[in-house]
Amino acid sequence: MKNIIFCKRCLYSSNHPLGITFDKDGICSGCKIHEEKDKLDWRHRFNKLKKLTNRYRSKSRKNYDCIIPVSGGGDSYFITHVVKNILKLNPLLVSNNKYFNTEIGIKNLTNLRIKFDADILMQNLNLNSVKKVTKYSLTEFGNIYWPIIAGQTVYPVQIASKYKIPLIIWGAHQGIEQVGMFSHLNNVEMSRRYREDHDLFGVDAKELVNIKSNLNDEDIFNYIYPDDNTINSIGVRGIYLGNFLRWDPTIQHMLMVKKFKYRTSKFNRTFDVYDHVDCFNYMNIHDLLKLYKHGYSKVTDHACREIRHGRISRDKAIELVKSYEQKKVLHLKQFASWLQIDLKSLNFLLDQFKNKKFWDQKNIKSWQFKGLSNYIVNNKNQKKLKNKSILYFFKSRNKDQNNQNSNYIIFGKGI
Repeated sequence: MKNIIFCKRCLYSSNHPLGITFDKDGICSGCKIHEEKDKLDWRHRFNKLKKLTNRYRSKSRKNYDCIIPVSGGGDSYFITHVVKNILKLNPLLVSNNKYFNTEIGIKNLTNLRIKFDADILMQNLNLNSVKKVTKYSLTEFGNIYWPIIAGQTVYPVQIASKYKIPLIIWGAHQGIEQVGMFSHLNNVEMSRRYREDHDLFGVDAKELVNIKSNLNDEDIFNYIYPDDNTINSIGVRGIYLGNFLRWDPTIQHMLMVKKFKYRTSKFNRTFDVYDHVDCFNYMNIHDLLKLYKHGYSKVTDHACREIRHGRISRDKAIELVKSYEQKKVLHLKQFASWLQIDLKSLNFLLDQFKNKKFWDQKNIKSWQFKGLSNYIVNNKNQKKLKNKSILYFFKSRNKDQNNQNSNYIIFGKGI
């Protein structure tokens, strides 16, 4: 930890996998770009969005105006609300089945379709191929989410190309929100390059078919991005709503709960109750691998977001990280069974990805973590709190995610 720099405002460090920089005062690029949210003329920017999207309205009314990638969690409700109820566009919703579905996620997705009276396309890839790709990406990259992210980021582009619907509307750009990779003024759009470099961690689908894997072209062809000629002939582009309106996931989710009955869930490893409620594994084994490899977990992302929006202090954020970061990971047996390996083998695989920057091995069975939750950092440049309690923002009245049925819902009709 000696050579790792922590931001003096939030909790991100110089070890962030998306890349991060610090100014002379020790404030990270993510915090500096976040300051734009309090300076930009968002009314003007939203008017720009209206003009942009108006150009994509189907003149014949015989096609959709745009595509929205959706799931039973995340920002799907808010994006659809803005697109359909405010911009008055006719969207086609598209969803890639992750196969780790929760009951809440299935109900959220069904409720989304009903409440917004929208058409939705679901992609259900061959489950045996998904398992093969997942096993390989876990073994080689320490990542169980590679096929899910690959499917989520390419399926909308494939549908846009197939149905000749040029405009895809995404939520916020992760690189902007977390590390200030771009300014909001750059109006950055979704691209093949960003997907491969960051969403897919530098691994193109075609690279999975190699001498070390048991994968073939049939297993990976659904993850391949359409070629440039196809994209350019149709003019496919993906824009981010976060460049046009002041993005605040907590407030947005609270609004969606109130207006459209979005279902929330308590988690074992974070205080947030809105994010990724549709997946058994995101806040569990996927989050554990993040902690193993990068020395921090999703609770740090949530805490940094809340610091930047002025809802908690840095001291409170550290307290939350310490409270949640090393909590028990749930559903490991379930995932091992799904992958058709035993739990001992799974734990052995997971241990291979413990980064020695953050983990000391005491003996064959014992490891000591030396990350943020065991490390106190200086508290300076703290914003004045806008609210005294975080509890008001993160209450869930829905079924506890931690106690859900032990079986994944492969397919579900929801309500």
